[in-house]
Amino acid sequence: MKIKHIYLLSFVVSVLSLASCNSALDLAPAGMVSMDQVFSDNNKVEAFLNTCYANAPQKGIHYFFAARGPVCWSDEAWDGDDRAVWWAASAMLYNGNTHIGFDAIDDQSDQNGNTDYNYWSRYWQSIHNCSIFLSRIKTATVNNESDRNRWTAEVHLLRAYYYSELLKWYGCALPLEKEPYALTQDFGKTKKASYYEVTKFIIQDCDSALNVSDNDLPWRLTTNNDAGRVSKALAEAIKSRMSLFAASPLYNDGNNYWAEAYDINKASLANLRAHGYQLYKTIHYSQIYLSPDAFLPNKEAALYNEYFCTPMVYTNPIDQETIFQSKDGGDPTWLYDGVGAQHQYKTGTCPSQELVDSYETTDGQPILDLSNPYLDEQHTQPNYNSNNKLYDSNKPYENRDPRFYASIYYNGSKRKAQWNFNETPECIENYPASMGNRVRTIATWDGEPQTGISQDSRTATRTGYYERKFVHPFAGDDYGVDGVNAKLFRLGEVILNFAESAAMAGGHDQEAIDAVNEIRTRVGMPNLPSGISHEDLILRIKHERRVELAMEENRYFDVRRWSTPTEDLSKTDKWVTAMDITRNADGTFTYTRRPVRSLERKCYESKYLKLPINEDEANLMQSITGEKWQNPGW
Repeated sequence: MKIKHIYLLSFVVSVLSLASCNSALDLAPAGMVSMDQVFSDNNKVEAFLNTCYANAPQKGIHYFFAARGPVCWSDEAWDGDDRAVWWAASAMLYNGNTHIGFDAIDDQSDQNGNTDYNYWSRYWQSIHNCSIFLSRIKTATVNNESDRNRWTAEVHLLRAYYYSELLKWYGCALPLEKEPYALTQDFGKTKKASYYEVTKFIIQDCDSALNVSDNDLPWRLTTNNDAGRVSKALAEAIKSRMSLFAASPLYNDGNNYWAEAYDINKASLANLRAHGYQLYKTIHYSQIYLSPDAFLPNKEAALYNEYFCTPMVYTNPIDQETIFQSKDGGDPTWLYDGVGAQHQYKTGTCPSQELVDSYETTDGQPILDLSNPYLDEQHTQPNYNSNNKLYDSNKPYENRDPRFYASIYYNGSKRKAQWNFNETPECIENYPASMGNRVRTIATWDGEPQTGISQDSRTATRTGYYERKFVHPFAGDDYGVDGVNAKLFRLGEVILNFAESAAMAGGHDQEAIDAVNEIRTRVGMPNLPSGISHEDLILRIKHERRVELAMEENRYFDVRRWSTPTEDLSKTDKWVTAMDITRNADGTFTYTRRPVRSLERKCYESKYLKLPINEDEANLMQSITGEKWQNPGW
């Protein structure tokens, strides 16, 4: 790993660039500040704390190029920028243009100051800063003990967060930096801790944060000045997520950690509930989301869409489900990641047919056989669930889970907003109409010149679908509603983490069923079938995760952790399909599934289960320690 000398001027620059710290560090003549000087001054200590926060991920659409990153690198979606921005991660992954010398995800350059790239270097730098902070904070000059306690807890939690991100992306054994590494030490003795051991270290740091007084580190942030800071609730959410990962087949080294994951998740969920966290169940902006012009067909769809289009505020929050959100929001999601024709710029995330297939009908029946959803490798031959009597492949968007309507724009759906073009006669459903704020049918059939499916147009859909989940119903050039901060951790995920760990641990199926039903009840979906078998329950839990957490970048990591180290992603990520729609003369439609591209996506091989470690660093560490540090296949 890169160990950066903390006295470098770059550290000083990073501190001074933080807006929350107004006082400059006093520079010695050589342009350096010693650690003794930093930790002998309260303001400098706080400035150093800010460096521990500096690399916190933003996620959402903050991946280069204003993309949703892992959502489009899994089988959930296709990136509509795959042609226009051919040098960005999505296109490079699809075409197999990523290698150990240039990893399209980690080494992707960023031009907007975002932190969602270069994870290996950034996170190790932050872990190192956290370890320095923790080694000195006990004797540092701090004006009051409450600040000392809170800052200590925050840094323990931040170190846990950065380690958890490294485990998610790289999935490999890592050294534990309990004390800050020194440049003079013998790195030949550096040991790799197992995935499980790193997870235990993460949990210890989380527990250190949880063990301070609630008055010092709160369970919920209550002022805007605290935006981006961590809380005790985040500690429980990280414990929940990472205990689940450590027990999963890709990472468990053949050991059974499910009982431990169940205990941790049960306790974390109970603690979050005890401190006021609950699912978002009330519509607060009925004038928007229940408006006929929002085109949300029922109150459950309106509720779900409102949650993801409403920021979590810190004073008198109506959102008591979100545990931790990115510090930065404000980007116009509708412009970068919605219906591209609206502004004539770009579409971004195009939900896949596979994702659309995952939404059940209103009777609670899956569309496909969850144990074997497709009869062919390319996913063009769906293996329909014989128990589903509501689904009609000629009218595929009727009678679906409310979350479908809240999350996907499909052929025939409608949107009222500013449209920056005049309709032409070829736009059959919408002609005549002039540029302006109006209702437009989102027609995705092949040949529709504005919103129809296309393999080349940057404003069109690649798959026959547009993302709706994070797009305000009326946002546009004349109604400047920006996108909300990414909801990085929320109670809905923790509930599903608990359900999975309960089912996998054995003997807790009813608890798992109750947890899944709580998620389903929120959106008006029927409970899981009574008498469901253990095997079917596990399939339904994984299925529920796909639907409830759709396009929140969980799927990318889920399909990996559910794999064994010798498997690949050929069943999920090798082929991603679109719905090719033909408009017939009588106004009906013919629906035909096809791969988005005629060539398979190249990012399905086993090596893509984990990111490659920086080549120079992996080789250097191998030469120093004699151990192989690189991930398999790279």
